[in-house]
Amino acid sequence: MSIVVSLVGATGAVGAQFLKILEQRKFPMRKLRLYATKRSAGSKIRFRGEDLTVEDTDPAKAFLGADIVFVSATTAASADYCPAAARVGAVAIDDSSAFRLDPKVPLVVPEINANDLQWHKGIVSTPNCTTVPLAMVLHALRQASPIRRVVVDTYQAVSGTGSAAVRELTDQTRAALAGGKIEKSVYPHQIAFNLIPQVDTFREDGYTKEEWKMQEETRRILGLSGLLFSATCVRVPVYQAHSMAVHIDFERPVEPKQARVLLSEMPGVKLVDNPEKSLYPLPIQAADTDDVLVGRIRKDTSNPTGLVLWLSADNLRKGAALNAVQIAEELVRRNLLGKR
Repeated sequence: MSIVVSLVGATGAVGAQFLKILEQRKFPMRKLRLYATKRSAGSKIRFRGEDLTVEDTDPAKAFLGADIVFVSATTAASADYCPAAARVGAVAIDDSSAFRLDPKVPLVVPEINANDLQWHKGIVSTPNCTTVPLAMVLHALRQASPIRRVVVDTYQAVSGTGSAAVRELTDQTRAALAGGKIEKSVYPHQIAFNLIPQVDTFREDGYTKEEWKMQEETRRILGLSGLLFSATCVRVPVYQAHSMAVHIDFERPVEPKQARVLLSEMPGVKLVDNPEKSLYPLPIQAADTDDVLVGRIRKDTSNPTGLVLWLSADNLRKGAALNAVQIAEELVRRNLLGKR
């Protein structure tokens, strides 16, 4: 294939997953160009047996000649980089929140709404790392009955904040076990041996931006603008893979047996549901895997039309890099590169 790919954010945690996934899935491309911030420029990254040099991200030249630009950067940077890439004929696939709620930009989970790629204008957005697995599970289950309400509580790994947060958890854990002083810089509270019920900043309504993003993105992906939705997002001392407790209210009762069948048939979802043998999704199992693990499926005893379940999914893979690569694969398969 003659496809040229640029990766912005190549030295970050998600960037590392992009490289791993592109190699694992043998993504068809002729050339890969790596970009990051000035302080990382000049470093070498090995890919497909070759040492590639990371360059400073200069929009004036980084995207020229590229067919696909994966952007894993800050929201502010994405707001500049993605339009710049689109202007020179590339398709930018962005994993920030910059364009997720822009009605002119498709927000895509390929297993759910890949057809939305048909109307892209040079930018495609991939959803939040918590939204992706939740939307996949809801999409599978709504085949049994329309969904009226969703209440979700997330248990989010520190890698979702970045590599500095991973280091902070490690440093705090060592300090706590040694009886030393706990240093904080990434989070407002100690994260080691603790839970923090705040992911992102708070809004006037008492919800955080992360909780609001989950609501709005889920509604958009599923095409359910009026879906009743409430989330509580919690940061936990886990390195990789987010977990969620999900309560779903349907229009009609859905039996757990039927739910298991639908989930087992959903691409990208794997059932781990045998509580009697202590088999249920764990973040340690979900880390470095592609599937959304779902289990503890049961009737909601407080709601005759409700189901309750638990899921775990790798926030860096399906929650970010893998979903973006799958979007790129769909663009190639549908011959949609460069379409305006």
